[in-house]
Amino acid sequence: MILLNSVLVATDFGDPSRSALEYGRNLAGAFGATLHLLHVAARVMPVSAAEFDPTNLQDLQAEIVDDANRQLNLLLTDNDRAQLRAKPVVLTSTSAAHTIVEYAKETHAGLIVVGTHGRSGISHLLMGSVAEHVVRTAPCPVLVVRPNEHEFILPDPVSVSARI
Repeated sequence: MILLNSVLVATDFGDPSRSALEYGRNLAGAFGATLHLLHVAARVMPVSAAEFDPTNLQDLQAEIVDDANRQLNLLLTDNDRAQLRAKPVVLTSTSAAHTIVEYAKETHAGLIVVGTHGRSGISHLLMGSVAEHVVRTAPCPVLVVRPNEHEFILPDPVSVSARI
């Protein structure tokens, strides 16, 4: 028997992440698991010494984190909070994949759900793949969800009973 106590959904707020959240939400509900919704905000780094002003960097970083928290709270429903005990989390890092994996280890996540843009070729080479890195290094199973792919649809109970 598979036991899932917590489901971690990593989001970058894009369409693939929205699909991943749907899967994570449904899996957490089916298993009675806690839903963790994690966004890794990019750490603000100065490009040159002339741009280095710690106060401005801290203010900019705080704005980014506040905006991410607002977006996470918009994604979570009242049902997510009540039934799934949803936990919105924003962390800052220079490596989203590493941070997702470390958070999964710290919280003993039973499953990580991530979306992928499905890039290949040069764009994959240049941009890398957070999902790929998470799959290779995660301490638990990882479900990778592509947008606009096969969706699991529950059958209509009336049509099922009519066939029986």
